[in-house]
Amino acid sequence: MINMGRRHIDAVDSVQVGGTHYKDMPIQPWDLMEVLLTHEEFVGFLRGNIIKYSMRAGRKEGASDDADKARHYMWKLKEVQGNDIFEQALGP
Repeated sequence: MINMGRRHIDAVDSVQVGGTHYKDMPIQPWDLMEVLLTHEEFVGFLRGNIIKYSMRAGRKEGASDDADKARHYMWKLKEVQGNDIFEQALGP
């Protein structure tokens, strides 16, 4: 694991859907975004990508892995916010 100050890079960062172009970088873009953006901005970025890839899944030619990308962003959101986000979404 690499210490990034606010958190450690772990399992979610070891996976990439659709290639290795981000994993091959010294720092992944979302790790830099997490450092530079506020927590709320970063959560918004993750949520926006979940929405985008979920809505695009099965609709764009050559984008057969969009559902997997949406799940990957959900996994990252879960890591960033913990289980609370899923409990909030499901309600009491």
